[in-house]
Amino acid sequence: MTIRRAMPDFHTGDLEQNRDFYGKLGFQEVMNQGWIMTLASPSNPTAQVSFMTHDKTAPVVPDLSVEVEDVDAVHAALQGSGAEIVHPLQDEEWGVRRFFVKDPDGRVVNVVSHR
Repeated sequence: MTIRRAMPDFHTGDLEQNRDFYGKLGFQEVMNQGWIMTLASPSNPTAQVSFMTHDKTAPVVPDLSVEVEDVDAVHAALQGSGAEIVHPLQDEEWGVRRFFVKDPDGRVVNVVSHR
């Protein structure tokens, strides 16, 4: 299974304040949907961090996002292992296919592939 990138997701009440702060560290906004904003390093675009006020279709804000090559295969492997899926595998209107799973310590991981 191929991992394309991994990034932390932080719950926030103020996207703009975080954009300004992390901008001073060198990050630039690469996506903003009003409820989720992703910042990336201009020199290393896979070095990213996301901030979320809420999740548009899931009941929780994830702690980490992992972009994989084949989300269906990862879902099948984790489901077969008995891992707790907390948001079902589904296609989202913003062009991704994803699901959420809890890791052994209870952190919520958003496993995603772009369509």
